[in-house]
Amino acid sequence: MTKNALIIAPQWIGDAVMTEPLLRRLAARGERLTVAALPWIAPVYRVMPGVVEVMEMPFKHGGLQLMGRWSLARQLRGKFDVAYVCPNSLKSALLPWLAGIPQRVGYTGEMRFGWLTDRLPNPQTEVRPPMVEWYAALSLVGQNPSKPMKLVGDLRPVLKAGVGVMDEALEALATHIPTPPTLAKHSYVVFAPGAEYGPAKRWPARHFAELAGKLDRPVVLLGSNKEFDICQEIATKANAQQPGHCFNLAGQTSLMQAFALIAYAHRVVSNDSGLMHVAAAFGVPQVAVFGSSSPEHTPPLNERARVVWLRVDPNYQPPLACAPCYERTCPLGHTRCLEDVSPERVYRLL
Repeated sequence: MTKNALIIAPQWIGDAVMTEPLLRRLAARGERLTVAALPWIAPVYRVMPGVVEVMEMPFKHGGLQLMGRWSLARQLRGKFDVAYVCPNSLKSALLPWLAGIPQRVGYTGEMRFGWLTDRLPNPQTEVRPPMVEWYAALSLVGQNPSKPMKLVGDLRPVLKAGVGVMDEALEALATHIPTPPTLAKHSYVVFAPGAEYGPAKRWPARHFAELAGKLDRPVVLLGSNKEFDICQEIATKANAQQPGHCFNLAGQTSLMQAFALIAYAHRVVSNDSGLMHVAAAFGVPQVAVFGSSSPEHTPPLNERARVVWLRVDPNYQPPLACAPCYERTCPLGHTRCLEDVSPERVYRLL
C-alpha cells in the first residue's frame, strides 16, 4: 500500500535544495510525496525529482498565523499517513498535528514533544553535521531497530527540469527586459553576489567587479530585490571598464528563470547562498567563496565545484582562527575571511 507523505519544507532556498536527498530516499521506498512550501520556495520542489505535488502555503515569515494553519489543516485531514517536518520551529510542526496526520517525524527543535510522534535529537551546536545529512536522517526514523542508523548512498542534491520548461522561462524573461543579454547555453557566467544571512557571508562587490573584468564572457548578476544595489555596484564598476559586459538581473527574474539562467551558465561564482546550492544541484561548474560559514556544514555538493575558504589555507597568514563564526557581521570588524580572497585566486579556479 502506498504511503502518502507530506513534507513541510524549509523557508530558505538553500535549505530546500538540501532536502532533496531525503525526498529521494522517501520516493525510492514508495512514498507518494506532497510538499507544503511557502510560495517563494515552491519552485525548488517543482524541479525536484520524486515530488508528485507541490502545495503553496498562504503564510508569511514570522507569526503563528493560527487561523490560517487551522483552515489549511482541515483541508488536509485524512489525506496523509506521515509528515516529515524539515524546519526546527514549533509552528512548522503545528500544521501536521492540527491535520491529525498519524505519524509526524522531525527533530526535537523548539520543545515539540507533543507535536511530533517520532523525534530525532538535535545535534549540539559545536558538532554541526552537514545539512544534507541532517535532513536525510529523517528517512531513518522507524527503520528496523536491529539495523544501525546510518546513511548510505549518494547525498548530493539533484534538481532537474525539462528543456522546454527552461527555454520557456528564458523566453519569458527576454520579453520584459529592455536590452537582455545573449542567453545562449554556456555563453555567459553567472555571479550570485548576495547572501540573505548578512555581509559576513558576502565577498566584496569590488572583488566581483574586478573578477568580471578578467572574464571573456558576459556576466549575468542574479539575486533578489534586496540585492539589486549590490549587483548594480558590480555592474557599474565592471561596465565602466568594459561597456555592456555585466547585466544586473537582480529582482527581475522569477525563481524558475534564475534556475534556467544558472543551469545554462558556463560557470557560476557565488557566496555561500541558496543560489550556490542551486548551481551545485544542477551540476554547473562553480566557485563558492566562504567567509563566516563553513563548507564542512553547507558545502556545494557538486564534483565540479571549487571552494575558497581561508580558514583551511595553510599558506594564509596569520591563520584565520576566528572562522567559522556564523555571525551576520564580522564581530572583529575586519572580515578578513572575505576581504583577503583575491579576484585573481577565484579566476584561477574558474
